[in-house]
Amino acid sequence: MENSLILVLLWIHIFFAIIFIGGSYFMWLVLWPASFKVSDDEKQRTRFVGVVAKRFAYFSHTSLLILVVTGLILAFGWYLPQPSDLITTLPGHILLTKMIVVAAMIGIVYVNNLYHGKRIMRLSREGKKEELQKLRRKSHILSFISLGLMALIVILAVALQIYG
Repeated sequence: MENSLILVLLWIHIFFAIIFIGGSYFMWLVLWPASFKVSDDEKQRTRFVGVVAKRFAYFSHTSLLILVVTGLILAFGWYLPQPSDLITTLPGHILLTKMIVVAAMIGIVYVNNLYHGKRIMRLSREGKKEELQKLRRKSHILSFISLGLMALIVILAVALQIYG
C-alpha cells in the first residue's frame, strides 16, 4: 500500500479514535459527575445525561464503524503482509490481541447502552429509585470496564507502532 494512503488512513483512524475514546471518557469523567452539581432532581439529571448520550451515540456509532473499517484495512494492507503473520509474528500477536479487546469492548458498550440505557431512562421516568440505583451500579461497572478496555486498546496501538 502506498505511503500517502497509509498516512491518510492512519490519520482518519486516530482522529475517530480520539472522538470515540475521548467522548466516552468525557461522558463518564466530566458530564456524569457534573450533572449532580446542576440539579438534585434525579429525573432531570437522568434525562439530561440521556439526551447528551443519545446525541453522542450518533458520533460514537459513526466513529466505531470508521475505526473498524480503517483498522482492518491498515491491519491487512500495511501491518501484516501475510494473513498468517497474525499468528506468527510479534506485530501479529499484538494486532490479534487488539482485535480481541476491541471485539470485547464493542460487545460490552453495545449491550450496556442498548439494554441498560433504555431501562435506566424508563425506571427514571417511572420514579423507581431503588431499581434505578441497582441498574446504574451494574451499568457503571460495565462502563468502567469498557473505559479500561479503551485504554488497553490505545496501549496496544502504541505497541503496534513500536514493534510493528
